Amino acid sequence: MESRQLFDPESSTYSYLVWDSESYEAALIDPVEDQVDRDIGLVRELNLKLKYTLETHIHTDHVTGSGALREALHSIVLVHENTRTKCADVLIKGGDFIPLGTSRINVLYTPGHTEGDVCYRIPGAVFTGDTLLIRDCGRTDFQSGDAGALYDSITRHLFTLPDDTIIYPGHDDQGRSFSTILEEKLHNPRIGNNKSRNEFIEIMNSLKLDPPHRIHESLPNNLRCGTHGFELAGSAHY
Repeated sequence: MESRQLFDPESSTYSYLVWDSESYEAALIDPVEDQVDRDIGLVRELNLKLKYTLETHIHTDHVTGSGALREALHSIVLVHENTRTKCADVLIKGGDFIPLGTSRINVLYTPGHTEGDVCYRIPGAVFTGDTLLIRDCGRTDFQSGDAGALYDSITRHLFTLPDDTIIYPGHDDQGRSFSTILEEKLHNPRIGNNKSRNEFIEIMNSLKLDPPHRIHESLPNNLRCGTHGFELAGSAHY
């Protein structure tokens, strides 16, 4: 499989275009509505067929482009079944896989930042959304967050992956584009260096963070797949 990392400077969001090198079937992870024209242009330049848009969770810092991409390229919107959105075409759960030609993307259910978070794994890499960031992790103080659940998700589902697995995060505002499982095990100040579950919960509960500045715009729009989205009569399970 091949991939491209894409960046939205306004929200410091990474999106990822992933495709099967034989069939040219592609998926776009965490698209940003403000970057839809860029993404459509790249899909067409690379002669790809965008089959899916995949959300790692319901975002509060940008508006998703999944609805606009569905409208433009007829891609299928996939989100976790716990997100409470009614706009998705397919609801996924942990253990599912998403086929792209002869390749597949595996779904890891990783709640904690929200109860609908997932990570997407391909050979040699994992797209972690806000579950695990570079030397950081997603906040757990709102939107169904749970510090204990996040600790379990990271230690049981991510830190058990091979140490050389590349981590592609959902955000980074310091210009860092990727990390590895081993690096975060050793150097992540919130959960690395064998932090206990209680230590992690104490760290997360002591954080004093401002609300995301676009939450009142982003959250309601993202529950309907962006401003171009709509509610479906009933979403199917994958």
